[in-house]
Amino acid sequence: MESKAERSTSSFDTIKWLVVFVLIAVGVVGNQYFSAESLLYRVLGLVVLALLATLVALQTDRGRRFAALLKEARVEIRKVVWPTRPELIQTTAIVVVFVLFVALVLWGMDSLISWLVSGVIG
Repeated sequence: MESKAERSTSSFDTIKWLVVFVLIAVGVVGNQYFSAESLLYRVLGLVVLALLATLVALQTDRGRRFAALLKEARVEIRKVVWPTRPELIQTTAIVVVFVLFVALVLWGMDSLISWLVSGVIG
């Protein structure tokens, strides 16, 4: 069963998410409303609203968990062993050759089936 502290935190989180959605809605409506204004001002306004929405979202439980996930993903990406340039070129060449081969086989099968159907139909 939920304790009182968990319920108050979730209700505050709900309010924070409502604020996030209101900020996003203000950005969308404001961008439409001020469509005659300079693109620079509209983009700056959207960036400011996006930053505010992000800051509010990061104050929620889900936002903190998402930020932790991003940090963990960054650590994992650092562990990735990226291919060397020759390996990359060789693998790309193999993929291109295989795709071309399959395309030719499919084109041949399509041509054969088309020829057979046109022969039957007359």
